[in-house]
Amino acid sequence: MAAKSKYKKTLLACYLGFVTQAIAANFAPLLFLTFRRTYDLPLEQIALIPLAFYLTQLLTDLAAAKYADRIGYRTCVAASQLLSAVGLLSLAFLPDLMPSPLTGIMLAVVLYAVGSGLIEVLISPIVEACPFENKGGMMSLLHSFYCWGAVGVILGSTLFFVLFGVGHWRILALFWAVLPFINAFNFVSCPIERLVEDGKSMSIGQLFRTPVFWLMALLMIASGASEATMSQWASAFTESALGVSKTVGDLAGPCLFAALMGVSRVFYGAKSEKLDLPGVMLCCGLMCFCCYLLASLAASPALGLAGCALCGISVGIMWPGTLSISAQKCPRGGTAMFALMALGGDLGASAGPALVGGVSGAAGGDLKIGLLAAAVFPALLAAGLLILRRTVKDRG
Repeated sequence: MAAKSKYKKTLLACYLGFVTQAIAANFAPLLFLTFRRTYDLPLEQIALIPLAFYLTQLLTDLAAAKYADRIGYRTCVAASQLLSAVGLLSLAFLPDLMPSPLTGIMLAVVLYAVGSGLIEVLISPIVEACPFENKGGMMSLLHSFYCWGAVGVILGSTLFFVLFGVGHWRILALFWAVLPFINAFNFVSCPIERLVEDGKSMSIGQLFRTPVFWLMALLMIASGASEATMSQWASAFTESALGVSKTVGDLAGPCLFAALMGVSRVFYGAKSEKLDLPGVMLCCGLMCFCCYLLASLAASPALGLAGCALCGISVGIMWPGTLSISAQKCPRGGTAMFALMALGGDLGASAGPALVGGVSGAAGGDLKIGLLAAAVFPALLAAGLLILRRTVKDRG
């Protein structure tokens, strides 16, 4: 009880950190078609926005794997909040100030993507280092705040657009920048422990020589792609491919997707000690595959929306579940392991939305065909989990 009291502020800061990441990842996708109409940007260029976001996170993950321990967790995680705030502020101004609107958007995205990358590298090990029991459940609950943040961003943005019009989205960007700015001060003062003592964590080279690490990296790539592809394209998909209004599309598509993803993470957090994590993730991978097929192939808009929304349940456990398995398989992995796992997730999250944009553009702007191609990622996850289960069974 004393430990929980001492680290209450740490948990609050970490929860709000994932809400910040949700703002960074989900606000701009709500504006994809607005950017297209306002700045006359084709889908192929719109697809560069999530690609830049996740590739920047990927490079940040790589840098953090080497330098985060040297610089210090507190400095890096506080910087993550300030960079996120500055990036969101820039999104409101740079597209109209730069000669090319796309350049302005991309610069702002890069800024808050660096902050987002530091968030996902550092917050999981910060919570993992806190003296709590049931670390797998805590990790799933922690990551659920990303989902609740996404729900809040989508609901709040949708309400704002209904009341004031989507043309005033720049004001909303300024509003969303307030939370990370305030949360930076929480990280400055909360207690932060080290995950592994100095000199005892595995190096990047040692991780690369560990076979199970590469299997975990495969699972992270597939998890990141399965989650980000639907979350990034759900708004545009429901509005253009399914022919519903922006308000209905945002609420029934990305908002319900994020809410169900959060519910699955909270459920697993409560029941984790009684469930077989790899088995649950395998079932989720197969369900996710079916959801992508339903969203892309259903003739009915209602069934297409159901595919988008139910995908949230299936992807909810993938990312935090893979982190938990990695921590079990490589207990001395330390910051480097969490950073490289985040890198793998961001690699998948870069490839997935980019694949959808590229395939859709080649198909004359048909997002259904793009989402159908993305079904390969949950199939890859299921294959990796089958290999993991067979490896464990053979060793047993």
